[in-house]
Amino acid sequence: MQHDLQKYFYNIGVSYIKADASTRGKFSLSKPSQASLLELAKEKKIEGVFILSTCNRTEVCGFVEHPNQLIELLCHFSKGSVAEFAEISNVYKNQEAINHLFRIGTGLESQILGDYEIIGQLRQSFKMAKVKKTTNAYLERLLDSVMQASKKVKNETKLSSGTTSVSYAAVQYIIKNLPDFNSKKILVFGLGKMGKHTCKNLAEYTQNKTVCLVNRSEEKAAEFVKEFASIRKSEIQYLSDEIKEADVLIVSTGSDKATITKDHIHEDKKLLILDLSMPQNVSKEVTDFKGVSLINVDVLSKITDNTLAVRQKEIPFAESIIDIHKKEFNDWLSHRRFTPAIAVLKQSLEIIKKDEINFQKKRISNFDEDQAEILTSRFIQKITTQFVKHLKEEDASVSQSLQLIQKVFQP
Repeated sequence: MQHDLQKYFYNIGVSYIKADASTRGKFSLSKPSQASLLELAKEKKIEGVFILSTCNRTEVCGFVEHPNQLIELLCHFSKGSVAEFAEISNVYKNQEAINHLFRIGTGLESQILGDYEIIGQLRQSFKMAKVKKTTNAYLERLLDSVMQASKKVKNETKLSSGTTSVSYAAVQYIIKNLPDFNSKKILVFGLGKMGKHTCKNLAEYTQNKTVCLVNRSEEKAAEFVKEFASIRKSEIQYLSDEIKEADVLIVSTGSDKATITKDHIHEDKKLLILDLSMPQNVSKEVTDFKGVSLINVDVLSKITDNTLAVRQKEIPFAESIIDIHKKEFNDWLSHRRFTPAIAVLKQSLEIIKKDEINFQKKRISNFDEDQAEILTSRFIQKITTQFVKHLKEEDASVSQSLQLIQKVFQP
């Protein structure tokens, strides 16, 4: 869809489909970087901009003449280069971009099919763009349609049946790979969304009573552990000591650089580390120690669950729900684009009608003005309906058609 006659709606980004965890890490954007990108977009008069940055993808949407304008913004605020982006990126335009957002919001594009953590992230991303005033009516309506479709897919299909997410996969990995997992000492570092889910999954799927939680904000950790008798809280200053005692370390911090390095690890220690962060928050150097195994989100996402077979069958149902909401959005879009030109056409025809009725009133005795009013109004309605139909069918030449209507009928 064209916007302002020369700008197009683009979605540019990198995802798990073409980029591994370490490459995605280069293009991920911290919250402050996202805020700075939105501010710069506003300065550059780019509208309808919002950013989605998760462990599986980083995407930027906006109205621009050329996608490079968004790509340069992303590369400016991330550690990735334009050349690298070109190798592993997706660039969607207009209807493709709209479709892509619907698929993301309904869990069809999640690394683990039907993972609905994405919808909360999408909502938060859009909230930030609204605060920064980089959204517009088009984006507001589109995101609202995506949220509605997502809700319907979740409620009316089995696309999210069973529990499958990266945090769930992490716990499943421990269960499958550690024979005595219930007696192993597990340390969770970081209490973001992923950390919370991991703690909840450990409490739900294991009988382990030696889970320890460390978080930078002790207040948050103290509040959180009140819910779980099996989880104790420790302080950030004792992180190295806790790692020394642990058999498993689950890292879910939200930093743009490593929060766990070789300095935290003891050389003779046998330790399984699961890094759920993006960019990866565990330095690769930790694997220099023979006893350390390091697993990242890409490995965890390959852990299939029986529920995925059920989910696969639900894809057509989810897609048919998307089609309904996408059509509603495009109908709104069409109406919004044609309204000004059709209003000009209608106004001009009303003036012609009024002049003609006045002219005939003077010429014809017993002229039935009411009848003439009904007849001519029906003509106007039929003419404008035909124009709307033409505009919808001739999408390629819409701008020329709108210009012609305005040129011929402008009062």
